[in-house]
Amino acid sequence: METIGRDLREMQRVPLAASHVAALREAGSEVEYAAGTLIVDTGDPVDRFVYVEEGEIEVVNPFTRERHVPSTLGPTQFMGEMSFLDGGSWSLPMRTVSDTKVIEVPRPVMLRLMSEIPEMSDIIITVLAARRRRQLDAGDGMLVLIGEDEDASIRRIAEFASRNRFPYTSYALGSEDARLVATSCSVSEDTPAVIFGRNNVVADPTPDKVARLLGLNRELVDDEEFDVVIVGGGPAGVAAGVYAGAEGLRALVVEDTAIGGQAGTSSRIENYMGFPTGISGADLVWRGEVQAMKFGTRFAMPRRVVKLDRLEDKQFCATFDNGQRVRAGAVVVATGVQYRRLPIDGLAELEGKGVYYAATENEARFCRNAPTVVIGGGNSAGQAAMFLSRSSAHVNVVVRGGTLAASMSNYLSSRLQADPAVSIDYQCEVVAVHGDGKLESVTIRDAQGTREHPACALFIMVGAAPNTEWLADLITLDNCGFVQTGESVGGSSPYATSCPGIFAVGDVRARSVKRVASSVGEGSVVISSVWNHIRT
Repeated sequence: METIGRDLREMQRVPLAASHVAALREAGSEVEYAAGTLIVDTGDPVDRFVYVEEGEIEVVNPFTRERHVPSTLGPTQFMGEMSFLDGGSWSLPMRTVSDTKVIEVPRPVMLRLMSEIPEMSDIIITVLAARRRRQLDAGDGMLVLIGEDEDASIRRIAEFASRNRFPYTSYALGSEDARLVATSCSVSEDTPAVIFGRNNVVADPTPDKVARLLGLNRELVDDEEFDVVIVGGGPAGVAAGVYAGAEGLRALVVEDTAIGGQAGTSSRIENYMGFPTGISGADLVWRGEVQAMKFGTRFAMPRRVVKLDRLEDKQFCATFDNGQRVRAGAVVVATGVQYRRLPIDGLAELEGKGVYYAATENEARFCRNAPTVVIGGGNSAGQAAMFLSRSSAHVNVVVRGGTLAASMSNYLSSRLQADPAVSIDYQCEVVAVHGDGKLESVTIRDAQGTREHPACALFIMVGAAPNTEWLADLITLDNCGFVQTGESVGGSSPYATSCPGIFAVGDVRARSVKRVASSVGEGSVVISSVWNHIRT
């Protein structure tokens, strides 16, 4: 299956060409560091590109201050990680091993060079992606979670980091590794904790606090102006971000949970053109996010738009959940849909404790060699069931209808029916969940009555509802809350809404085809309409 980047062990390192180095030297400045100098520390802003001319640089473990990985950086190599593209924070402390001479280029200047010299950009982005891939595969990050299995707030941070492709390390409460980290940071060994580097212990951890530390959620200037604000970071929103940046528009993508949206929870997409062996939804959209950042598109996350106003000058003002505001000449609504909370007895008490709305590696860890239940008859439910069948003792798929033909791709339904680790219960529904602190069983009802079924995890992937409450006063919605577009509401294009300057793409748009490829296509095409609106 296709994944992000290329494994560093397989990738032949391609050095920057002499002309690239000459461009760096002209744009930057030479800096010399003595042996043992900490060049960057965890949490420092990624404000420059560092190319090594002489000497050696190592990655440092912030808790032991020893070398963290065996390989080091030498002449013709460069410091950097993926956060360089969007101006985030350094996650890895780096220190000189010997006297070292480097070329340092300010980040804005370097981004301009990368846009002007695509061959150099390709090399740099490939290496940065490979480094991130190594960290993700190894579970090796300076964001350290202690007590993930025991504490729901720590699990929320793990889900947030995992879905946003940020590497983290998780230690069990009471383990030797957890004790060593806790001691180095002067925190209790018996208390769950979130730690970033050595000096940042997060009190009452929330995704927003962690995002600030990672540099994912930087404060915008109040009433900052953009050409277009794209609300939603799923396939449609990220595709719009790629094309907006490529066309030179000042674009901001706002996402309230994780880049990737609902598609980011799909463990394996096999019917997206160009990936014959399949690709996870998270990897697919992450590639798009990197492309968008390369073109200068900015991301704000986790941030929710709670209000949208049309101003007298026909611009728009979007207000975030933290009270901050930005202005834009156009708005693209790409908020997609979210799974509804079903009317199941006991559901609220067990959400996050065995009841989940995504099936990624993070959730799959909690149902190894144990029975699992999936609710839903669509592609997302089918992909989740196939993914979970690799680790669960058995997967029961609960479907209200009598067939999968109307809602699931044929290749996927055939695979489910042939898998001995999967069973499908048609014309059934889950009516209750049971457990003391964590899910233990579910009650399934069919025409014959009810029965209790053991389950360590329940995945709900049904009943998708649009996220459009914040738009109801500005544009026309259909009876189900989906956004009406096109000629039927006087729109100037197939994606234009009843309010000039607001466009809708992807699953949130009424009568759209609910597939990843369709969402990507709509997000790409809508930017031509945005451009025309802004220009006129």
